[in-house]
Amino acid sequence: MNSKPAKVTGIVAIVAGIVFILAGGVTWGLITSNLVEQKITVAEDSPMLPGDEVNGPFSAFAEAQIINEHAKHATEGKTYAELGAEVKAAEAAGDTAKAEELQGQRTTVMNASFLRASLFTSVIAYGVAALVMGLGVILTLVGWAFTHLAAPAPAAGAVAATRTERELVTA
Repeated sequence: MNSKPAKVTGIVAIVAGIVFILAGGVTWGLITSNLVEQKITVAEDSPMLPGDEVNGPFSAFAEAQIINEHAKHATEGKTYAELGAEVKAAEAAGDTAKAEELQGQRTTVMNASFLRASLFTSVIAYGVAALVMGLGVILTLVGWAFTHLAAPAPAAGAVAATRTERELVTA
């Protein structure tokens, strides 16, 4: 039986696994360092991780959630689209002061949306990095299994001879 394809497949899987683990780890580190550079702290009124530095997937998620709550509070729960309709209505009615106020709220919602999207992108990137590292571990284990399966088994006579040699040494 030719075990060379299994051995080659095992070695390729081990190498790919190591590359995946390293790539996932480097990606995780880059995301973390970029978040830390921004010096973001989870808002103190957040129900999750208040006051924590945003430097990982959970703190990024917590900050994204509280940003949404703050935006809702600032606009009395109105969405970007709803505020847009109200701006148009105020302009049509000639109430420029009200239109400007509503446009300010609309800008707040828009900025909150952009910030949340950026933080959620980080959360997703962390998930992908973790997935890649996990796949790397699995590939490495599969490669290890393939290389061990490909190793030639000792012949039956060689096993018997080894036993006989042990028996002579212990006798």
